Amino acid sequence: MVKKLLPFLGEYKKETLLTPVMVVMEVVLELMMPFLMARIVDYGIQGEGGMPYTIRIGLLMVGLAVLALVFGGLSGKYSAVAGMGFAKNLRAGLFSKIQTYSFANVDKFTTASLVTRLTTDITNSQNALMMLLRMAVKAPIMLIGASIMAVSINPRLSMIFLITIPILGISLYLIGSRAHPRFLDMLEKYDLLNEKVQDFIVNIRVVKAFVREDHEEEKFVNSAKRVRDAQLKAEKLVILNMPIMQFVIYTSIVAILWLGGNMVINGQFFIGELSSFIMYMMQVLMSLMMLSMIFIMLIISRASFSRIIEGLEEVPVLDDDQADPNLDLNDGTIEFKQVDFSYNRDPNNLILNDINLTIESGQTIGIIGGTGSAKSTFVQLIPRLYDVLAGEIIVGGHNVKDYRLKTLRDQVAMVLQNNVLFSGTIKENLKWGNENASDEEVIAAAKSAQAHDFITSFPNGYDTDLGQGGVNVSGGQKQRLTIARALLKKPKIVILDDSTSAVDTATDAAIRAEFEEHFKGVTTLIIAQRVSSVSDADKIIVMDDGRINGFDTHDRLMQTNTIYREIYDSQSKGVNEDE
Repeated sequence: MVKKLLPFLGEYKKETLLTPVMVVMEVVLELMMPFLMARIVDYGIQGEGGMPYTIRIGLLMVGLAVLALVFGGLSGKYSAVAGMGFAKNLRAGLFSKIQTYSFANVDKFTTASLVTRLTTDITNSQNALMMLLRMAVKAPIMLIGASIMAVSINPRLSMIFLITIPILGISLYLIGSRAHPRFLDMLEKYDLLNEKVQDFIVNIRVVKAFVREDHEEEKFVNSAKRVRDAQLKAEKLVILNMPIMQFVIYTSIVAILWLGGNMVINGQFFIGELSSFIMYMMQVLMSLMMLSMIFIMLIISRASFSRIIEGLEEVPVLDDDQADPNLDLNDGTIEFKQVDFSYNRDPNNLILNDINLTIESGQTIGIIGGTGSAKSTFVQLIPRLYDVLAGEIIVGGHNVKDYRLKTLRDQVAMVLQNNVLFSGTIKENLKWGNENASDEEVIAAAKSAQAHDFITSFPNGYDTDLGQGGVNVSGGQKQRLTIARALLKKPKIVILDDSTSAVDTATDAAIRAEFEEHFKGVTTLIIAQRVSSVSDADKIIVMDDGRINGFDTHDRLMQTNTIYREIYDSQSKGVNEDE
């Protein structure tokens, strides 16, 4: 699993390789300390060496300790650089992968889950790498080195900790195998918590308008409790590792002190050898504790690793690998040929059923129908935000799958139902449509969308900061800005998905008149709730339960289409009653 993430070390391979080198040097120096300590006790203090020997070896130990400190500091520095660089590359790689997702891929993961993977999961992976680069190198080398030194001092006493190693190994395996699914469940609870936070922050004005702070707080607290409960369930199992480790370590120390002390009393062992043996024993047990910490971190990180890899290996539902890179979209003709569509690719649960129609380039087409009649789904297939289940969609004389996605979407400007604006100025937001647009082109697009007047009424005009999500403008102003942004693309096809619902009828009429006058060669599709918004269109599509119930002019539909006439009558009745 970890191997799949190693390519993200990228330009930090040098630090990744230097870290274990520094750790090895640190461990070698630490392994020399108990041996030198034994020499001081047995030869310097109790033997013939005397004070000069003791001072000489003591100074050597101080020098080695300083060197070990330097190597330890360098290993910490290099591991931090490598870990943070790895996290940066991994986060960029996952974010880049998400950019290739289609709407269907994003729907599968949910926004909150993707945020958790980009933040919490990658942070866990960063911490795991930093620990692996140091502890995973230091622990086994120290374990092997200290074991060899201890066995060389006294093979009999060494049997004690040689017995403890398999006991600890079995306990770690049992804990790890049961803890992993619990941590996966905990991260899923994190996803839900992030979803609640996202909903609250995005909709905070609605929450305050309806005085629902207490309700939202209760929902958040409940989600936080579920995260806590899942974490406790996982941690309860993992924390068993520490008491098991301590029990084994302290039992081993008591056994060594008792047996070793008797051997010293009986003259079978020197005091210096016993002290060095105990220090090596502590190094062995310390390395075992480090291995257990690594094991626990890997248990926690394994869940994060798997979620990150799942995101990286997700195959985009849409791709343009087979598209013709030289194919351009030359006109705005649109043709649906026996098109079926289902979000879950289930032929028994169709959202659009047997759609057949042809739209000529430059026509203005209205789309009307009841809620849930699949109007938005219908237009989202044109720029290939989703792929059809059956049939084909022809745009500009070619199947949409024959175009590169960028080529197709650059020529199909779509204003979605949800009017999304970004933090920044009005001009910066409008230039999303065309980053190279001149100021004159920006102003012209704003005028066509009936946005120029209200923009210039702001003190800073086009340099007015919109705030996060465009909080500083009204709903109708948002709609006009998103229309202007789409027009800056100078597309062959413009799709307005209920994009004038928040503007008054006069502004709506002015926008349609502007389209008719200045965008004659552009195919325009207008989804609307008001018949008045589409009545002067070249043709009107009447949608009903995923099917085309009618496709004709306003006058003909009034004569032949029951659904259209009912919508018209109900709206006319409402207007007359208001008058």
